[in-house]
Amino acid sequence: MSTFKTLKELVLIDSPSGYTHHACKYIFELLESYGYQPTYTAKGAVKCALGENPSLVIAAHVDTLGAMVSGINADGTLGITKLGGPLLSSFDSEYCRIKTLDDKEYTGTLLLNNPSTHANRKVDNADRTINNMHIRLDELVNNKEEVEKLGIGIGDVICFDTRYQEMESGFIKSRFMDNKAGCYVLFEIARRMKEAGKSAPVELFFSNYEEVGHGAAAGYAPTVNEMICIDMGVLGKQCAGRETHCSICAKDSTGPYDYNMRKELTLLARKNDIPHKVDVYPYYGSDGSAALRAGHDFRVSLIGPGVAASHGMERTHKQGIEATIDLCMAYINDKF
Repeated sequence: MSTFKTLKELVLIDSPSGYTHHACKYIFELLESYGYQPTYTAKGAVKCALGENPSLVIAAHVDTLGAMVSGINADGTLGITKLGGPLLSSFDSEYCRIKTLDDKEYTGTLLLNNPSTHANRKVDNADRTINNMHIRLDELVNNKEEVEKLGIGIGDVICFDTRYQEMESGFIKSRFMDNKAGCYVLFEIARRMKEAGKSAPVELFFSNYEEVGHGAAAGYAPTVNEMICIDMGVLGKQCAGRETHCSICAKDSTGPYDYNMRKELTLLARKNDIPHKVDVYPYYGSDGSAALRAGHDFRVSLIGPGVAASHGMERTHKQGIEATIDLCMAYINDKF
């Protein structure tokens, strides 16, 4: 049974799209500690072969949502642009860290402009957009020049607190379960394969630009002809997914995934009593979508643990993560 220690450690490493090098280094060294020989792609993604001539790639993305400094306001606050699609109504009032080019770190808070309810009667009703929000720095600054003296500039990366918690009930609530829970699935595949003394023609791939659409567009072993993409399972009124189950996606907004691969995964889940739901996601794209758009000639499937409140204050369950690990292992054992 998993301890989820490595999931917590990974979640606590800031890794919004474009700023994933620390998290990728953690992944690289973890895989090395298991006895593997991972490598980096030119874009900085991590890949790791579990055997020779991989024909199956199992992919998850390590990059998360975040923001970037887009300007310094006259009052010493920071304007922002989004990295990926954080739900700003959820991130309102969240603590954050600003990373400068000279490796300094400052703290702050994302706030609505004029955020005090005692000064602004429209606080409750205002839409949260990048045009009416700012970062309030925890520094004695009152103008643009004082902020610039700190070394903060346009393009600096903004990383949000995760508030990671594991509950006795098995729930894990934290930002960025999309998709660090998926990365943990890959960790466990690698660990369990090594523990069992097994190898298989499988490549693990940790992409680092999924949230901006091109994470898994390139970088695989040339022998790959199948992909299992691990990403969050959608929960919502239109969806069948549950946090305690592995979701098997039949179709998302980019189109259907490979029918025969989905059938194989669903039948294996049934055969092995793995909690699962087959689902259609109305507003979704994945690394599998990026790989297909890039022209890769291989079959693609999409599975993952159910995650509630996507791109906001997310939550999943250990049972859903375990179910996803079990389904991946069942597919590997059945195929190889």
